[in-house]
Amino acid sequence: MKFGVSFFPVMDPKRKSASTYYDESLHLVQRAEAFGYEHVQTVEHYGSPYGGYSPDPVAFLAAAAARTSRIRLTTGAVIAAFTHPVKLAAALAMLDNLSHGRLDVGFGRAFLPEEFEAFGVSMAESRARFDEGIAACVALWTGEDVTFTGRFHRFGPFTSFPAPFQRPHPPVFVASATSPESCAAAGRAGHHIQVVPSVTSHPELLRMIESYRAARTAAGHAEPGRIQIKYSCYVAEDREVALTDARAQEEHYVSRMTAAVSAWGRTRSDQYPGYEKFVEKAANYDFDRALADRKVLAGTPQDVHEQVVDVANRYGSDVCLSLQFNSGHLPVERAERAMELFATQVAPSLANRTEAAEAAATVS
Repeated sequence: MKFGVSFFPVMDPKRKSASTYYDESLHLVQRAEAFGYEHVQTVEHYGSPYGGYSPDPVAFLAAAAARTSRIRLTTGAVIAAFTHPVKLAAALAMLDNLSHGRLDVGFGRAFLPEEFEAFGVSMAESRARFDEGIAACVALWTGEDVTFTGRFHRFGPFTSFPAPFQRPHPPVFVASATSPESCAAAGRAGHHIQVVPSVTSHPELLRMIESYRAARTAAGHAEPGRIQIKYSCYVAEDREVALTDARAQEEHYVSRMTAAVSAWGRTRSDQYPGYEKFVEKAANYDFDRALADRKVLAGTPQDVHEQVVDVANRYGSDVCLSLQFNSGHLPVERAERAMELFATQVAPSLANRTEAAEAAATVS
């Protein structure tokens, strides 16, 4: 079982400036590498406290690449619908070269109506633009004199520079919030997936992961795909400190998310069935229920160890947990300490557990 660190800024600019957030986050990136985490990742959002401090994952990860040498750098995710594929493919290939092949590219569809409005892109085109954007980037990464004819973009013959460091191209992840169909499509294509338990139920998330695995196997891909599951994580020696931090940070996160998704109260799209329920889900958020349902990890190292074992039992010990230790307003010292406690007191026993399970499976 592998673990990474996720950055999803949920910020009140009056409480913390962008430059302070970036300084603190890049410090945590360096500590994440020192603690042995597998990856760092960040999101792409615009125009609100909900993720708005991260409008350009490539820029943040380039700064992270300059401060590290081993840890993988993951977009979680870039929004193909908002960027021309010629520009997006080239920027990502440049980052792959700057990091000497440490890039994992997560692509997302976006889901906030006001972001689509800001870019002048129709939500009705979301799925088609997403699929076309991935196809165009892969074509540009793997070919020369590429001629591409899609519904939204036509170009060529065109050769993209630079070519990616990783050949044939960086690993591709598909971010999915609620759709088993999207996960199955990713599996058939040989891509990897990123999923978030906070916005779906355990049975729904399990169905998404099982759909992905089954489709990937049926398509004949020999290697198992990589599955990243994103969790907020709060760890402290004192359980009450961890839970107090977790409650405050998660309730702040949900309040900002509630404002960001409020447009779904007046928006409907057949591309996003059921998303209008996000408003109700956010309004009915309860931290204690979220903790019990394993939508957030919090407590002492022993508490969190037991929670992660439960996650592994639910979804498999081959998943990679991408952990957010600080959405922004937690003192950076406490976030760093939580990262250290997880790395030194939680992760080692889970790694040993995974190795034992794999050995048992080999013997049997």
